[in-house]
Amino acid sequence: MSSLSAVHDSAAVKPSLHKTLFATCIGNALEWFDIAVYGFFASYIAHAFFPTSDASVSLLLTFGSFGVSFLIRPLGALVLGSYADRHGRKKALLLSINLMMLGGAMITLMPGYATIGLAAPLLILVARLIQGFSAGGEFGSSTAFLVEHFPERKAFIASWQFATQGASTLMASAFGLGLTQLLSETQMMAWGWRIPFAFGLLIGPLGLYIRRHVPEPASFTPQAKSSAPLKTLLGQQKELMLLAIGLMVISTAVNYMLNYIPTYATKSLHLSGSVAFSATLLAGVILTVVTPLMGLWAERIGRAPLLWGALLLLVLTLWPAFHFMVSYTSPLSLILLVGWMAFLKSIYFSAVPSVMADLFPAATRASGMAVSYNVAVTLFGGFAPLICTLLIQATGSSLAPGYYLILMALLSGAALWRSRTYLR
Repeated sequence: MSSLSAVHDSAAVKPSLHKTLFATCIGNALEWFDIAVYGFFASYIAHAFFPTSDASVSLLLTFGSFGVSFLIRPLGALVLGSYADRHGRKKALLLSINLMMLGGAMITLMPGYATIGLAAPLLILVARLIQGFSAGGEFGSSTAFLVEHFPERKAFIASWQFATQGASTLMASAFGLGLTQLLSETQMMAWGWRIPFAFGLLIGPLGLYIRRHVPEPASFTPQAKSSAPLKTLLGQQKELMLLAIGLMVISTAVNYMLNYIPTYATKSLHLSGSVAFSATLLAGVILTVVTPLMGLWAERIGRAPLLWGALLLLVLTLWPAFHFMVSYTSPLSLILLVGWMAFLKSIYFSAVPSVMADLFPAATRASGMAVSYNVAVTLFGGFAPLICTLLIQATGSSLAPGYYLILMALLSGAALWRSRTYLR
């Protein structure tokens, strides 16, 4: 069969918008659900796998394992992103979701430190490394898959990548809020924290089944494939990678700050766990609903106004918002801060994936997006909870997370300015 007829046949079986979205985003949702759950239930995981006489040290070890697992994400991006550009988006997406399920099963079923000793934290770290590797290739492959199926709707359809992150935060927060209400602290410490991980494990096979039955994008032809995408990317497109990393800096920093909120609220602000999970539940609702709406709006007015508007508001309002919450600590002030951060994040997030896709040609798109995204997530997101915990301990100020986010917003602003020719 000729290449032309192959393209024609692929176009003929092009799936619906809704089926493509579901098949692509369910893996992204599973990835972020596991990440959010690990962050939200950090204090319980610390008790189970990283017990020490000092609770702060246990928490630092837990967040350290959270951050270290992100170090392997760039490697996963290199391997799986290159695999997607050489062999197809679909094969890479099937491989990544299988790896996610393996890591999730290990965390769900792993005996605690009291049962198997030092093997427990080591195996948890292995599970997080597997998940980090698989997640490394997920964003680039899935976003390329979406944009190449529906290039005429790229702003809207790519915004669902981050809307599913909101849905994952929503589900994880619902588990946190529900379990802390239904179970005692002893039950939560013993086994309750495993329930959301088990739930995440159940939705994996559904995603695997759906992904098997969605074809490759018609535009991803044999001619579009690259025999050496990483060589091209690292040799000729380094500036594009730096721009993509810069665009993602504030996005990933805010995202992981929201994951850090339950620990921040309970340890630094001394609010209850139910209040903290209520705030993150609100964030999940906002991210899930507002992000695709902003993607639709971007199709009407363009992506630049949304990106610049969100960055400007982040820089101008984060310090006053954190100062108000610290000065007048209450459930309401925490919920207002989290809701505002989630709203601004939704505006900015809605346009970023499609801009990143536009930066790279088809032959290196999956690799370029995967590597850029995961370098940003590793450096500015995965270690954000650990950095903020250390900053608060070093300065004695609960405002430290606000300063961190303002700096990240300025870095993204510089990258956005350099990327302005791609916003048309």
